[in-house]
Amino acid sequence: MAPAPPAGRTILHRVNNPPNPWKHTEVEWVGEPPAVRLELFEDTTKSILSKNTSPDIGFDYSVNPYRGCYHGCAYCYARPTHNYLDFGAGTDFERKLVYKPRAAELLRAAFDRPRWRGDLVVFSGNTDCYQPLEASMQLTRACLEVCLAYRNPVSIITKSTLIERDLDLLVALSKVTHLRVTISLPFLNADHARAIEPYVPTPKRRLQMVRRLAEAGIYVGVNAAPIIPGLNDDQLPGLMQAAADAGAHYVGRTLVRLPGPVLDVFSERVRALLPLSADKILAQVREARGGEAMNDSRFGHRMRGAGRRWDAIEALFQQTRARLGLEAANVRPVPATFRRPPKRSQQLSLL
Repeated sequence: MAPAPPAGRTILHRVNNPPNPWKHTEVEWVGEPPAVRLELFEDTTKSILSKNTSPDIGFDYSVNPYRGCYHGCAYCYARPTHNYLDFGAGTDFERKLVYKPRAAELLRAAFDRPRWRGDLVVFSGNTDCYQPLEASMQLTRACLEVCLAYRNPVSIITKSTLIERDLDLLVALSKVTHLRVTISLPFLNADHARAIEPYVPTPKRRLQMVRRLAEAGIYVGVNAAPIIPGLNDDQLPGLMQAAADAGAHYVGRTLVRLPGPVLDVFSERVRALLPLSADKILAQVREARGGEAMNDSRFGHRMRGAGRRWDAIEALFQQTRARLGLEAANVRPVPATFRRPPKRSQQLSLL
């Protein structure tokens, strides 16, 4: 179960979900809404590998042991996926969490199918595979153990220090196949991080994660994403310098994406916790999208902006990356290391 917030921190207590476009009814509470509590739901899906069809993403397959995320990041582009479960994209996304108890079993079955050829598998394409629930469920670790047994290439994206628990497994994976770990780090300013990413380790602690992984010989980098114009774009040079000093090999970035109800969640969070900067932030996000809209869902446009505002941010990023000698993300080739381990019956026949 997820740990309780430290003493002195305000706990989320209001139920707040933007309207679900797939439902025809809405509920409005008369008076104070009920307290938010963590609820867990089993997903009895019969498959675990998700096939990516977006040309904007540099991988084809991902594994998502969990749906929803306790971290509560206001900008999370995965929030609308909770609507498909008849949940809300706001508070529900953060506290109604879905887990897949047979994740490792299903992944092993997928790897055993003749058509599987050992493509890179990303943990996760949707929500954080090391969110607090993983501490007790250990679904991500079990899946990574399957990847180790099959020597299947792996990429991990996380904000969580819980990944350090699996350092032994990550080192073993890196010795037999391609392993890339990306730490999401949009902020250096701890106050900004706490406002927008309320239940995520501090930027300083995430940089310590980078250092520890690098010192263990892991190919590790930082995703300075999402870039939120007017809030964290001026932190880019310092953030990239800190990442390089911690031993990061590469750095990536994307512009903040605010599809559907994400815009409502993000706008409300910014206005509630950063009221003096809210209008500037929202105006500059729009400007970095070319001045027409707050979001652009078209392939080829979703991850990056348009216009002079974005061009300035992109130039700053590229110049700083080159100066620090950091690689661009996803440039190293993925070797063909996959092989199926012998079945138990085959092992016995060899004795």
